[in-house]
Amino acid sequence: MPKTVKSIGEFGLIDLLKKYSFRHENIIKGIGDDTAVLFYNGQRHLLYTTDMMAEGVHFTRKARPYAIGHKAMGCNISDIAAMGGVPTFALVSLGLPKNLSVSFVEELYKGMYDLGRTFNVSIVGGDTIASPKIVINVALLGEVGCEDLLTRQGAQVGDWILTTGALGRAWKTDRHVSFTPRVREARFLVKHFKPSAMIDISDGLAADLGHILEESKVGAELFAQDIPLNRGADLKDALGDGEDFELLFTLSPEKTERLIDWQSQNRRWFFYPIGKVIKPRGLWLVNPDGKRKNLKIKGFTHF
Repeated sequence: MPKTVKSIGEFGLIDLLKKYSFRHENIIKGIGDDTAVLFYNGQRHLLYTTDMMAEGVHFTRKARPYAIGHKAMGCNISDIAAMGGVPTFALVSLGLPKNLSVSFVEELYKGMYDLGRTFNVSIVGGDTIASPKIVINVALLGEVGCEDLLTRQGAQVGDWILTTGALGRAWKTDRHVSFTPRVREARFLVKHFKPSAMIDISDGLAADLGHILEESKVGAELFAQDIPLNRGADLKDALGDGEDFELLFTLSPEKTERLIDWQSQNRRWFFYPIGKVIKPRGLWLVNPDGKRKNLKIKGFTHF
């Protein structure tokens, strides 16, 4: 029997396709992070990311078209934020059913335009095709100072693990189409506290933390009572739901102490310490009674 995409899974497929990535001299970082990182000049790197959304997978027509457009642009901007960068220019490609109303398409585009304008992102082109269901693909450029670049690598034993907001049940509410990408928070952290590693939470806390652990070759323990939960969410939701689009990052103990002290005085943003980086590889959940449970790193996958 031939292998199927389902049998190898989403990340197995990504690993398979990596061998077809030509290693150009201007590639700083290719497949395996929130964005590609490309040489730009001696002071700045170019960031390049793309996300595709399909009707029935990422959204339904029960959502407002404006909100769908907001999400399509937002998940790309979130990727740029996770690298410590600033988004700049977007290409938008649409697959549209022939009987879809023009007003729907216009509202969809307005959702992308308005969020893009909030973060100074210009839509500079794209493509349109006929499709049985709505498909939206945004390709987004960004920039980051060479010294400001954040990746999934770099987490150190003893670092704290923090998140920028509450987690869980985003897909079951309208939060997955109304979130605000954490660009400003990321830029603040880069300039004043420089995390050792960062990722955005799109596939679930456990799965996305797993990417940091794999790339940094470390383990982690999460403190159950410290994980902030959205209204109606439980711990299982927070660990596995995904689509929260909060930032997850690691920070040295000294920087974490300074950040929490800054937070107590300013209360502009809230950063939540939820765990620590440890030496044994793997991921553990520490319950309030101190008992540790090994966590399987699961989250949303497409296959």
